[in-house]
Amino acid sequence: MKMFAVFSLMLLANVSGLSISTLETSVERRAFVSKSAGLVATGFLSLPNIANADIDTSGYEDGPRGLKYKVIKPPTDPNSPSPQRAQKVKATYTLWLKGFPDVTPNAKKVDSSKGPFGEKPFEFIAGVGQVIKGWDLTVLDMKVGEERRIIVPSDLGYGERGAGGAIPGGSTLYFDLELVEIGQMSQLGPEQLKWLEDNPL
Repeated sequence: MKMFAVFSLMLLANVSGLSISTLETSVERRAFVSKSAGLVATGFLSLPNIANADIDTSGYEDGPRGLKYKVIKPPTDPNSPSPQRAQKVKATYTLWLKGFPDVTPNAKKVDSSKGPFGEKPFEFIAGVGQVIKGWDLTVLDMKVGEERRIIVPSDLGYGERGAGGAIPGGSTLYFDLELVEIGQMSQLGPEQLKWLEDNPL
């Protein structure tokens, strides 16, 4: 199941009308598609339906469109800029269902960028639908070095479809998410600029 959720973040995000190749889709993305599609096809990824947890959100800030977040590590430089749409970023993460493990005993870890041989940040282009809406909305509000605990409602995650059997439809998603790097801005032509204008977050 390694890196399955990241593949799903990308595959199920809305990229209609945008040329991802123009925005320099990574080699890693193609690897996720190949690996995860095979897992789904074989039926290897299947879990029983998991009910959403009713956890205490006191201490969380209200983000856009129902997001909840808590800053658990401040940015390296509070005066540094946040990423812009169509800018490359790198983030580390852990995804849980049913809540966070330190407050919900039956929380279930689904995926993480942390592995037995260290942590590999995940690179994507912010704000263009390469990831779930909840990630796009969150990352564009963060600064390098900042780590947040975020609660993503279903409509900003995988909706009623879920993700390949591993994430049931209607699931609330619980992420520990850190923005570790802001990279180059993508080179945008008229087609991409129009897409950004026509598809606000």
